[in-house]
Amino acid sequence: MTIGSAIAIYFVIWWTTLFAVLPLGVRSQIEAGEVVPGTEPGAPASTNIRKIVLVNSGVAALVFVIFTYLLLPLL
Repeated sequence: MTIGSAIAIYFVIWWTTLFAVLPLGVRSQIEAGEVVPGTEPGAPASTNIRKIVLVNSGVAALVFVIFTYLLLPLL
């Protein structure tokens, strides 16, 4: 596996796992009890995108290592 293909595979895994990690820890405005007038009550009250990106990077790295471990014997 070349460096370029490893980076491409990691990017695809990172982007895919983002959709699984994105809703973790996010509270809606209803749950927070602070509904802003004119907004959807189910919209997030606040998000910590930096934490989500860091957690997602870790999850993607773990999935990438497992993927690479399973793929390398086939090459």
